[in-house]
Amino acid sequence: MTMPLALLAIMVVLFACGVYLLLDRSLTRVLLGFLLVGNATNLLLFLTSGSFGAAPIYGDAEAGEMSDPLPQAFILTSIVITFGVSAFMLALIYRSWRLAQQDEDVVHDDDLDVELAESEALTTEEVTDEDLAETPEFEDEQDEHDERRGAAS
Repeated sequence: MTMPLALLAIMVVLFACGVYLLLDRSLTRVLLGFLLVGNATNLLLFLTSGSFGAAPIYGDAEAGEMSDPLPQAFILTSIVITFGVSAFMLALIYRSWRLAQQDEDVVHDDDLDVELAESEALTTEEVTDEDLAETPEFEDEQDEHDERRGAAS
């Protein structure tokens, strides 16, 4: 089994560029680096899988002439995992971008809000503990409270 030198060089370049981009602070470059490392890993699995042969399911070839389906399953699994992690990283990048833009997304008070805030009609009176003790919590207590006040007067 001989490996094509061009594919080996491409795999090394993909790994090198991917690691370089992973070490950057920009999340977009981290995502691109992760994708390059994922593709380089797929290429590594492809190169180490050996030579191609007959399909293992179709045909009547000898066992030595068939290709091994396990590396193909590894590559397919790697593609799915890379897609899932890159989608998650893309969501994180979007969320961090939205949080960074939050300073620009401020709701300002309009004139009616300012007028209501400055209005004296909305101010509350000071409530003492005695007032709270005299105020019933439930309607049944209100009736009893009214009856006691009526009997006391």
